[in-house]
Amino acid sequence: MRARIATSVVLAAGILLGTSACNLVAPQATTIHYDPSDGVSATVGNLSVRNALLVSNGDGEATLSATVVNTGDSSHNLNLQYEADSSKVTTTVAVDARSTVVIGSEGGPSVQVSTSDATPGALFPIFVQYGNETGVEMLVPVLDGTLKEYSTLVPTPAPTPAAAPAAVETPAAEATPAVEATPAP
Repeated sequence: MRARIATSVVLAAGILLGTSACNLVAPQATTIHYDPSDGVSATVGNLSVRNALLVSNGDGEATLSATVVNTGDSSHNLNLQYEADSSKVTTTVAVDARSTVVIGSEGGPSVQVSTSDATPGALFPIFVQYGNETGVEMLVPVLDGTLKEYSTLVPTPAPTPAAAPAAVETPAAEATPAVEATPAP
């Protein structure tokens, strides 16, 4: 009888251990970092750049969309640097202490990228850095406005100034001779 009880306890312990201890050897999916949306993320010091992506019109103009979270107790100026047709362009975004800034949203800062490399489907390198912190290069995906969520972010081309109408020379009115009244005979 004791052998049956001992065998039952060992069998129950084996089943319990076999069904509940799978995390001892299998990696937990929740501990693996991934970007759950279309953009990419990076952390520099106390600033986290989240879901960064570019929305392009296909003509070399793109709008950056990203969320910057400052978890620190002091404000910072985040530098966003990219190469635009063989010259470096740096844009600065101010982020207050313990706050969030949404770049590209209505009322938020706007970052426009003008380069022939910002074509839909590409990965565009943007270097993010602030203060004395070591920066990080992000390979930001470039999307177009096909998805409804991004259609309002597509940059519109700057209006070209309308050409002034050409001056048309009008001939000056010729002086008409004064007509003198002559008395009738």
